[in-house]
Amino acid sequence: MIDSTTIQRNGHTPVPSTPSEIRAERRRLIEAIRALRRLLDKRHAFEVADVRRLNREARERSRAEAAHGKSLQRIAERQARQEGSLTRKVTGLDGKRDHKERQALAVLRRESVQRTLNSTRLTASQVNGIGHGLIRDLAAKGITTAADFKRVSWGKAPNGKGGEVLYIHRTRGGKVHINGIGEHRGRPLMEWRRSAVARAEALAPHKLPPDERHRIAEIIEAERTRLRNELAEVPRAAEAARTEAVRLHSETLTRLTADEREAADRAAERRAEFDAMAEQLLELQAALSAHMDQHGDAGRRIRRAQTRALRPATSLPAIPSPRQPVAPTKKAAPPAAPAAGSRAGLGWLLPILYFGFTTVVGVGELGENTAPGWLMIASRLFALAATAELLRLWIPRRRWRTAGRMPSGTGWQAVGVFLALAAAGMFADEKSDVFVPACVVSVLAALLLIAGTGLRTSPGHTGTGSR
Repeated sequence: MIDSTTIQRNGHTPVPSTPSEIRAERRRLIEAIRALRRLLDKRHAFEVADVRRLNREARERSRAEAAHGKSLQRIAERQARQEGSLTRKVTGLDGKRDHKERQALAVLRRESVQRTLNSTRLTASQVNGIGHGLIRDLAAKGITTAADFKRVSWGKAPNGKGGEVLYIHRTRGGKVHINGIGEHRGRPLMEWRRSAVARAEALAPHKLPPDERHRIAEIIEAERTRLRNELAEVPRAAEAARTEAVRLHSETLTRLTADEREAADRAAERRAEFDAMAEQLLELQAALSAHMDQHGDAGRRIRRAQTRALRPATSLPAIPSPRQPVAPTKKAAPPAAPAAGSRAGLGWLLPILYFGFTTVVGVGELGENTAPGWLMIASRLFALAATAELLRLWIPRRRWRTAGRMPSGTGWQAVGVFLALAAAGMFADEKSDVFVPACVVSVLAALLLIAGTGLRTSPGHTGTGSR
């Protein structure tokens, strides 16, 4: 086969010799540029994802630092709580010793009283009116000493007949009735028991024996030693917990650093691939330009394609370095609210309704006032013009949720018209002496109208909000 192309003098690229080969080479360059552009179009999404990765890594580091700080704070709070509790327990040991001594003395006295009452036997010679027969009857019911019963009370007879009888309540539970023991014998019986209890309490010890006090002191000292040891152990345990928290935090930071380095290396490789494709795109565009300069127009069909192929690559915004941590990205804040009246909101209905109402009733005509005829006509025409102008500007810009901006200076003009009408009403009021305030208001209205008109006619603000 005979090659239909010729070789350039530099020996690199064969030069097509026929129009079909020229068009084929042109299409090849255009398709290669299109393929590279499709690949390079993914760079923006890659850069956005890389920024999100950096923000995610920054958030993870922030969370790790916050968790470490909370862990140290919890350790310090737990240490302070334990030290405070143990210190209060050590301080309260003296009061605890006194309490234990009082408890031991109460038990000792109770046991002594019980022993004395158990040894105080009930005899006929000790209780007036109770003979040997009643003593035997009481013994038959289990009452032989002062410790066997505790009180007496009145109640119904066991058989339900005969009215109320005297019952003796036993210490071990239950109550018994002894025939022959009524009110006259029950009272001496209780007086005998009370005297026996008084003698037993008088004979009971009022102080603890030295050996019992020594035993309680040893218990308290052992408790004090144990609490002091625990108090001394609290700082060491807290320091060990801090060391463990620092170790875990270091491991977390090491893991995050390794993950960040690995992700940054992958991103750098991907970015290098995009840079290489961008350089290749420039080379292909240069080759296409050289091909066009050498062979001219290759036909109407590929003219638009080669124009699109030669357009410059889209420049990307500055991307932060993947090695540098960035602050967590927040959601884009909405644009600052415009000044009152700058957007075609519902608030513009207030001046529109006011001017419309003034068109109907005029100014200076309410109550008993009578305005001159020229003022009645001029005020109505002035208010009607203001109403029509505001409606003309407000209605086209009034859209659901996306109200357009009113032209700059419209608010100033609306306030100026309002003050002008107010000043006209003040001038028409014959009963009140408000001439000087009316002059001040009229001057202020004129200044506002002039300023608003200047903003409306300014070239930089003409047509603001028409889109």
